[in-house]
Amino acid sequence: MKIMLVSVIGLLTALGVVAQTPSDRAAGLMTPAQFQALPSKPADYRLSYGTDANQFGELRVPSGVGPYPVAILIHGGCWKEFSTLRDLAPMADMLKAKGIATWNIEYRRLPQAGSGWPGTYLDVGRGVDYLRSIAVQNHLDLTRVIVVGHSGGGHLAMWVAARSRLPKSSLIYVSDPLPIRGVIDLAGIIDIEAFIPAEQQLCGGTVVEQMLGGKPAEVPEHYAQTSAIKMLPLGVPQILIWGRRDQFNPISLFEKYTQTAEHAGDPARLVSLPEGGHFEIASPFSATWPAVEGEILSLLAKRRVSGRQALRSQPTALFN
Repeated sequence: MKIMLVSVIGLLTALGVVAQTPSDRAAGLMTPAQFQALPSKPADYRLSYGTDANQFGELRVPSGVGPYPVAILIHGGCWKEFSTLRDLAPMADMLKAKGIATWNIEYRRLPQAGSGWPGTYLDVGRGVDYLRSIAVQNHLDLTRVIVVGHSGGGHLAMWVAARSRLPKSSLIYVSDPLPIRGVIDLAGIIDIEAFIPAEQQLCGGTVVEQMLGGKPAEVPEHYAQTSAIKMLPLGVPQILIWGRRDQFNPISLFEKYTQTAEHAGDPARLVSLPEGGHFEIASPFSATWPAVEGEILSLLAKRRVSGRQALRSQPTALFN
């Protein structure tokens, strides 16, 4: 595994909650408000995967005959209700233009009824598996599906990649989760327990404890069943993308994850982008987008390759 090292100090300028400092603004970093105001087009379809108002997704399908590779998108925002799937709609538009179908999923968020443990994880899992119900009529290629998550959604994306490892006794276990080709974590929370010391400052409250129903000592099984670093090996390529201008969360956590994943036999890579802040790396209008897009295209390459080969494949192989 080749780790692309970076001197990054941290995790987001607020995960969408805490405002940037004057020095951050002076440095020209994208603010949460600017990120959420990026332009997007209406989705082709809004489809419900459950009965709750927040159990739905937006499907965008390229023109042509297909079958189309699929990128499942999971937004972040400290898993709080202020943030919605609208955050990743611009990315979904851009990928559709490249011939990639996108399934941008919503889920119950704090403090909505049913959110947290186990509801949020059940929502995400059901949303992902719902692709089986809509694949044929929308010409989706279920042999080429990846998950892309940003910020708190990065944590959920990594969990999607890990959920086949859940014990049958888990409340969030399913017997036949949809297989994925790989996962891309955009500045996500890679170790949910290690994030606890920063949660008050960055998310304005004890979001991890709310999300998982208690502290690590109180519900250790919840942490063990939701944090990818505790569920290795995942068995699929994992690409962690981080902007060098991101704030607060030490790069050591991401280095530790990739090293631990490699030791467990997983193909994993840490990619650092010199011009990226927390929100820039999830914006298709930023200077970081070609690199992010290239990683997405490489995982969706039409030719089936091994995990480590997928990490080295070229974006041009997508439709070859």
